[in-house]
Amino acid sequence: MSTPQHLLEIHSHHGPSYKPLVDFASWRVAILNFSDDLLPQHLTRMQRHNETDEVFVLLAGKCILFVGDGVETVTRLHAVALAPGQVYNVKQAVWHTHTLSSDAKVLVVENRDTTYDNSPFTPLSAQQHQELQAMVSSMWG
Repeated sequence: MSTPQHLLEIHSHHGPSYKPLVDFASWRVAILNFSDDLLPQHLTRMQRHNETDEVFVLLAGKCILFVGDGVETVTRLHAVALAPGQVYNVKQAVWHTHTLSSDAKVLVVENRDTTYDNSPFTPLSAQQHQELQAMVSSMWG
């Protein structure tokens, strides 16, 4: 099953030289490394950024990015195993979360004005939490 394009753009560049892939306002670049709160059993909520897109690039290890349909809450979950070197742009106001392997390193690019004030969370239902864990098991074994 493919992830709907209105939720997630996937970009990559394999040719020589420089090529812009995603431009959006004034960006912040960060590194996300593994932490225990990103273990599948601890993923009980998703976040969205109401004012910006957010970009993820897997640099090392493994990462599953979860994106969700829905406006006020998540109505359907989708899981994408990030491929190293590809650019994943989570669209503005799309619910998302992720799990990482212990050796993972993810480059994050976001609007520098992204704060908790404009990035609400929504809880996952018990069924959605189980579905998320099942997705991880099927993708990572």
